Amino acid sequence: MIDEITRLMRLLEFSDSAFPVGTFSFSNGLETAAFEGLVHDAASLEQYTRTALEQTLYCDAIAALIAFRAAAVGDYETICEADRQIMLCKMNAEARLMLVRMGKKMAEICTQLGETLWINRWLEDIREGKTPGTYPVAQAVFFQQNGSTEEDLFTAIAYGAINMILNAALRCVKVSHYETQAILYRLCPEINQEYQVVKQLTFEDMNAFAPEMDIVASLHEKGKMRMFMN
Repeated sequence: MIDEITRLMRLLEFSDSAFPVGTFSFSNGLETAAFEGLVHDAASLEQYTRTALEQTLYCDAIAALIAFRAAAVGDYETICEADRQIMLCKMNAEARLMLVRMGKKMAEICTQLGETLWINRWLEDIREGKTPGTYPVAQAVFFQQNGSTEEDLFTAIAYGAINMILNAALRCVKVSHYETQAILYRLCPEINQEYQVVKQLTFEDMNAFAPEMDIVASLHEKGKMRMFMN
């Protein structure tokens, strides 16, 4: 067990957009949505962000919570299954690339922060191709092994999904810092309500059905336009 202030400080550290896992390199399809005019102001940005958030919570967060609980009881097989289930739900290549690139980086960073029961084995299995190594599961394993709660994990996943899009929006949508902060402020109170639902769900409940976002992502994979430099 760790004290409350340390736990909160670690949550801030691992939720910070400056945490070096590469979130700045991805926009979750927003770049193409802005190029195509689907997202063009604060209102359409908020709609897009809310959809991406729901997609994340009802896919990544479900698997992450299951992996968190599996790590608590030493069930490594279920941790790996959570990793596989996330990848099965990702319809576009960019989402898969984002998750495994950030997941591997997360594992590499965590092995430098201190010894844990599973993280070294996790990184070794990623490198050997035994498991994809998605970011939410890497978060789940490290959070559980370092005294964080599953509410912390859920919060970090939700905040990360919102912040990734809003940070990208500042580079490719005509919105201001004031508007993006207002969107974040409005979305935050919804997270606890979502947690009360998601914490009861299983692999069978996972879904990521947002076809317009997957179409936008597929256009981005094949397109040559780039609206911001990373």
